[in-house]
Formats: sequence, C-alpha cells, structure tokens
Amino acid sequence: MENFALARDHMIDGQLKPNHVTDPRVLAALRAVPRELFVPKALRGVAYVDEDIEVAPGRFLMEPMVFARLLQETRIKDSDLVLDIGCATGYSSAVLSELAAALVAVEEVPELVERAKSLLAERECGNVAVVEGPLNRGAPDHEPFDVIFINGAVEQIPDALFDQLAEGGRLACVHVVNGVGKASLFIKDGGVIGRRPLFDAAVPVLPGFERPRGFVF
Repeated sequence: MENFALARDHMIDGQLKPNHVTDPRVLAALRAVPRELFVPKALRGVAYVDEDIEVAPGRFLMEPMVFARLLQETRIKDSDLVLDIGCATGYSSAVLSELAAALVAVEEVPELVERAKSLLAERECGNVAVVEGPLNRGAPDHEPFDVIFINGAVEQIPDALFDQLAEGGRLACVHVVNGVGKASLFIKDGGVIGRRPLFDAAVPVLPGFERPRGFVF
C-alpha cells in the first residue's frame, strides 16, 4: 500500500520548498489535496514525481514544481473569483478552491468534465463550478475574474481571456515564445495588459492555444 500522505510531504519538502515555494497558504492547499486521486489508477504510484502526468490523450497535470510556483505568483486572495482553464480531472481546481472565494473551471472534453465534477464533489469543493466549453473561450458569462489560471503552455492567448480579467487581475500560464517556455504573469493595469516573465518552464501546450502555422513552400 502506497503511503500517499508521506509522498505528498516529500513533494512539498523535497521539491517545492527548495524551489522557492514558500507561501504558507499555497503549501497548505497543496498539502490538503490528494493528487493521486486525480490521476489514472495505474499512475498513482508516480503522482508526486516532478513530471507532467498524462490523464487523458494529450492532457496533463502540470508537474508540481511549475504548478506550485505559478500558483504562488498569482497571490490569490480568499476574496478572489478565479477562472481555471483546462482543469482536466480537477486537481488544479481542488487546490485553487482552497485559496479563492469561488472558482469557475472550464473543460472541453466531456469525459474529463464528468470526472472533475465527480472528484470535486467527493472532495466537497462547494465553491467550484465546472463548465463544459472551448478552453480558449474562457467563461464570459461569469466575468470579471480576479485570476485566470491556464493549465499548460500557450503559444498565444486570445484577447477574449484578457477581456475577462478584472482591473488589477492576473493571468498565469507558461507562455511559449520561439519554442521556449517561460512561466509568466500577465497583469491588467489601467485596462492595459503587461507581462512579467517568472522562470523557465517546459510543459505541454494546451489544445486550442497553439499559434497558427504558416504555409511552408
């Protein structure tokens, strides 16, 4: 029998704290959520390894270190409304729900939507609403959001998502420019979007956020 609580402690003490994840609220949220429940049963033994874990074809839980550092940089307050894009099985939403007042999670794969709803209900995450729809559309019916968290790398960010940010709102993602991924925080200030690069990160690109490829002759 795997000791997942011990593995979770090792993830926090051995992976996250040495990599500058020090916010007590973030660490407590990560400690509270059993990551192993949100991955396929066959992969539960590696749930806490610092790697991206595929939970469905082409869909991943971000590696813990990138996820945690990006989460810390958003500085989520307990009064914030958060949009979680590409929630997959719901792990990110479960963690975010520990930090925010309320959360809208968007997922476009019907099987993942049902899985996320089931697991979040099991966890009694009563402040999360999971909605089905295109990831790159966001959730315009619920805007404005104080924080938008994108679960994966993006080559381009639709203006529609920036439009859903409240003034002073933050959008966190891994932004890929010229093939290089950089964890980034976008902040809306006076209606203008500014980008703050944070650290290098290599995670899979989320479907729907690829840059259109030009013709090659």
